[in-house]
Amino acid sequence: MSEPGPGLTLIQIVARARVALGFTCGVLVFWLATPTRKTIVAGLVVAVAGEAFRFWAAGHLNKSREVTRSGPYRLVAHPLYLGSSIIGTGLAIASGRVAVLVIVATYLAITLTAAIRSEEAFLRRTFGDDYDAYRRSGLVDTARRFSLTQALANREHRAVAGLLAALLLMAWKATYNGAF
Repeated sequence: MSEPGPGLTLIQIVARARVALGFTCGVLVFWLATPTRKTIVAGLVVAVAGEAFRFWAAGHLNKSREVTRSGPYRLVAHPLYLGSSIIGTGLAIASGRVAVLVIVATYLAITLTAAIRSEEAFLRRTFGDDYDAYRRSGLVDTARRFSLTQALANREHRAVAGLLAALLLMAWKATYNGAF
């Protein structure tokens, strides 16, 4: 990773590094995992629910162009991060190890807190009073519908592929260890 530029805060650095940190944690999680058929199925149900929530959010989001007020944004301010947390919980369940849950929870708490703070600062700089009004009053847009095109434009298919890869790796490890 290149040297941070002048003026970057620790929060911005962590927010920008969260994907790389996620891959690093993923390697550790995979190494520690002791998945079984039962833990993979249970984790799959939870993780797919999290990805479905993320996909729903991505189908409403117009990044950096507006304050999104439709879909799951009517319910929570950061549905993509909530979905990611649910996915992380599902993968921790699939791993069959409490230590993995601790690693995943720590990673998510640190990186998503940093991402949320960084994102909210950006939204306030970009949209000012419009963003603050949304956060204060919960103004919603019930007219906008989910758009598959928008979800794909937001590259949510990458998250789907990542989830599938993680679950296939867990199934492979369970099979390799004779637990599947």
